[in-house]
Amino acid sequence: MDIALTTSLGVEFDRVEKRFGALLALRKVTLRIAPGEFVALFGPNGSGKTTLLRMAALLVRPSAGRVTHLGAEGRGAGEIRGQIGLVGHKALVYDELTARENLGFFARLYGVSRPAERISRVLDAVGLRQRADDVAGVFSRGMRQRLAIARALITEPRLLLFDEPATGLDRQGRDWLDRTLDGLHDAGATVIVSTHDDSLAALAARSVHLDAGRVVRDTAASAVPLAPEARR
Repeated sequence: MDIALTTSLGVEFDRVEKRFGALLALRKVTLRIAPGEFVALFGPNGSGKTTLLRMAALLVRPSAGRVTHLGAEGRGAGEIRGQIGLVGHKALVYDELTARENLGFFARLYGVSRPAERISRVLDAVGLRQRADDVAGVFSRGMRQRLAIARALITEPRLLLFDEPATGLDRQGRDWLDRTLDGLHDAGATVIVSTHDDSLAALAARSVHLDAGRVVRDTAASAVPLAPEARR
């Protein structure tokens, strides 16, 4: 990907729990993702992957435990949030606006300097330069995903989070997504992807498996094997 990002941002979860009413979505999760890593999150639906990503994006607060962003010590939540790009299940783009107008809105929202230049760069990076002035409502699923990634890149993020980004994409779209995620990592970002897609997982150097809100497997060489009682 022909775009340079700034130094990477990591994230550490220290005995984190998250409760939604009677539901305990995360249970004493301890996990450290260092700056510059590419990590795939696995687990069945309801295992806590989305909650973990939203917590990493500072959109959800833990009910217990602590979340720390490595490389952003001493900075406030608002400043850190501006260094994180999240692509979720929904593209979060406005159908009545053009691709360029969508990115302009988010650039203003986050106070991006030299927005016109930045917008042109990210449109080029995701292959939408020729469709920049078309309204998003006519875009295919794959093109909307490209625009969602462009939106996530507008702030030059140091940490990129993707929640099932391959959902609804055809083979060509998945191939493009593989190249894009690999390129973003090469460009300097920390990348965390929640996925069921083996081709995406193959890009990651590390996989973390969740089940019922707990980390049950971590392929990191430095990861400490979980004691049986930690899985209960």
